[in-house]
Amino acid sequence: MDLRFCDETGHGFSWIVDEPMTRTSHALVAGGQLWLIDPVDWPEAIERSVALGQPAAVLQLLDRHNRDCVAVAGRLGVPHLVAPRSVPGSPFDVVEIRRWQRWQEVALWWPETRTLVVAEAVGTNTFFPVGDDRVGVHGLLKPSPPRILGAYEPEHLLVGHGEGIHGPEATTTLRQALGRSRLSFFTWGLTLPLRLRRTRR
Repeated sequence: MDLRFCDETGHGFSWIVDEPMTRTSHALVAGGQLWLIDPVDWPEAIERSVALGQPAAVLQLLDRHNRDCVAVAGRLGVPHLVAPRSVPGSPFDVVEIRRWQRWQEVALWWPETRTLVVAEAVGTNTFFPVGDDRVGVHGLLKPSPPRILGAYEPEHLLVGHGEGIHGPEATTTLRQALGRSRLSFFTWGLTLPLRLRRTRR
């Protein structure tokens, strides 16, 4: 499994698995405390993370994003919170995305740094955007996109699949993805087989 670091900011970093699904994990630090988000257990990344702050919790933003959350939380001796309604003691506001029976998802908004973390509802890898878009809504959500995300103006958009977007583009590309979501649904479906073939080469 090939992994690399990405999304380096003044308040944390991310790491990504170089595979078709490009699973991305995040380490965010505030006030000397560390929050790990949807982590894949890469020892180098975990070691680097704990050097930045005292581990506070492992946050699993999507119910099915088990990844290595349980193992990492157990090893660090911290709580493992799955799609939490709040994260006490943290700088994050919890944004409700879905509370469906088989899709429990929340996002995190960090007002001080204007960081928005979204696990699955939007992404940047080849399976999410359509055309030249850099961000796309998850295919199953395109008919009813999570428009609540459009209320935020992130400077850092971190996603669970793919590299993040930073700077003014973070807000513009997010809102563009939400605005085009319904219109792009059929195009996304028609072009998905082609993108699937490309990832298998």
